[in-house]
Amino acid sequence: MTITAAADGSALGNPGPAGWAWYIDDDTWRAGGWPHGTNNMGELKAVLDLLEATAHRPDEPLRVLCDSQYVINSITKWMPGWKKKGWKKRDGKPVLNVELMKALDAAMAGRDVHFEWVKGHAGHELNEAADVRARAVATAFQTGRPAPEGPGFDGAGPRGTAAPAGAGRPVAVREPEAPEDRHDPDLLSELLAHEEELARGRTAGETVQALERELLRPEVRADPGRLGQLLHEAFTEVGASGTWCSRADVLDRLPREPALGAVDVHVLEATELGPAAVHLVYRLTAGDRTSLRSSLWIREDSRNELGPWQLRFHQGTDES
Repeated sequence: MTITAAADGSALGNPGPAGWAWYIDDDTWRAGGWPHGTNNMGELKAVLDLLEATAHRPDEPLRVLCDSQYVINSITKWMPGWKKKGWKKRDGKPVLNVELMKALDAAMAGRDVHFEWVKGHAGHELNEAADVRARAVATAFQTGRPAPEGPGFDGAGPRGTAAPAGAGRPVAVREPEAPEDRHDPDLLSELLAHEEELARGRTAGETVQALERELLRPEVRADPGRLGQLLHEAFTEVGASGTWCSRADVLDRLPREPALGAVDVHVLEATELGPAAVHLVYRLTAGDRTSLRSSLWIREDSRNELGPWQLRFHQGTDES
């Protein structure tokens, strides 16, 4: 009988408070995390813990549903080459998250494992269940509350008591390493896939308008993970009161603010400043308040191709 499970990770700020989770059903799931980690660490650790939790049933095929192309490619495509090069990449640099990668390589030995990519945040039942649990752990570390661990897999060995150790063999997990590129590779693939849908039949200006409207949606503003994807790492904002805010300020503030409610966006100007920059000016009406907004969206070169659109600067001014 095939064991089917979803595995997912979450990081608030990336890096920041991070969680991981795998989910089979409400009686069979597990989660953990770190006070400081990356989304990729969470994605990898979720798969590793799932492999270890099911190690006592090696004859049963394992089907892993995963929304991370980074994880799937790392395990199924890149890992053999890394091993031959002494866990070095093509450019000679050390592989990121190498201890997790080595542990995954060992856990995969002799197992019949099939990875299946699923689109994240698209209503897939198992993926959503894993995502909710991973994010709950990240939020728990962010707020200093106990992190939910879950019941685990029936018949598995003793569960570790300290994150980030997993069930079965101990796994050494290092603090997050310096980013390989300006963009996290998993966030890059996720955002590019999302934008491919947005961009079909649209200009760059129209794609950016859709992303700006997404930033105004209550569920996005309440989700630090999604906000962290849309805001450039050097993002700054000048508020209507003239207050300057950093990216960290905004990521901390927006999820705690009341929802805007019904909003109306009237675009005044969407100027493409080049193939990788769009300046957007629009009038925002939220309730009885109207303001003029200016946003600069950019795309940066990453892995020899344009990365995802991210908001670099925003300013709002109340209309009198």
